Amino acid sequence: MLKWTQFPRRLLVVCIVLSSPVGFNAAWAASDKDPLEPVNRAVFVFNDAIDQAVLKPVSEVYTQFTPDPFERGVRNFFGNIGEVRNATNNLFQGKWKATLSSSGRFMINTTVGIGGLFDVATKIGLPVEREDFGQTLGRWGVPTGPYLVVPIVGPSTLRDGSGTLADVWLSPLQYTELNVLERGGLAALDGIQTRADLLASEGLLSGDKYLVIREAYLSKREYDVQDGQSLSDSFIDSTDRKEDVDEEGFVDESF
Repeated sequence: MLKWTQFPRRLLVVCIVLSSPVGFNAAWAASDKDPLEPVNRAVFVFNDAIDQAVLKPVSEVYTQFTPDPFERGVRNFFGNIGEVRNATNNLFQGKWKATLSSSGRFMINTTVGIGGLFDVATKIGLPVEREDFGQTLGRWGVPTGPYLVVPIVGPSTLRDGSGTLADVWLSPLQYTELNVLERGGLAALDGIQTRADLLASEGLLSGDKYLVIREAYLSKREYDVQDGQSLSDSFIDSTDRKEDVDEEGFVDESF
């Protein structure tokens, strides 16, 4: 399973591939998956403007003044909430061992990990088995559908968008006594943390950012659905070294 911490590496590989004539032609062929490209590009420009004016500055301030242990706790908390989604979708896909792992992670981190602030489960050998309903639909044979750029949210597909709507109802936060504003505040915190974690990868974006992000997203989702059994990712796997990733700082895979 591709970790979101590998996304910058994926962007780098996509940039290298697109810089070659063969890669450019392949990307051109892949545009068949993007029949709404004119509309998507317009939404992309809007999203990028919002990001540069609001999200990026807020994330930079957040990173500058927030202690690393706090950020780690935020990642752990939202990652733990995502374990319910992981367990359910692993079950839907018939992945029994992964279902038990995700269920165990949620129970252990919610209790011993104090509401998910600490990732105790990883330390005792229970790995993250990230799955979502978009991946489940893919495993069931549902086609990807057209590529979409959703306002504020960003890249998606028709299949993934439908999956996201289903996954929302798997969040434990939906069944708490928190009101809409409180849940919205938590969602905003999750978004800021995710954006802050991507600040370091911005230098990898060059040329046509829309094209690079589209190809990286579609490649990532195919990799996820196939559980990493993708020939095009052999280079990424071969360059993935333990020393490249701070395991303590990147325990959440919710991206």
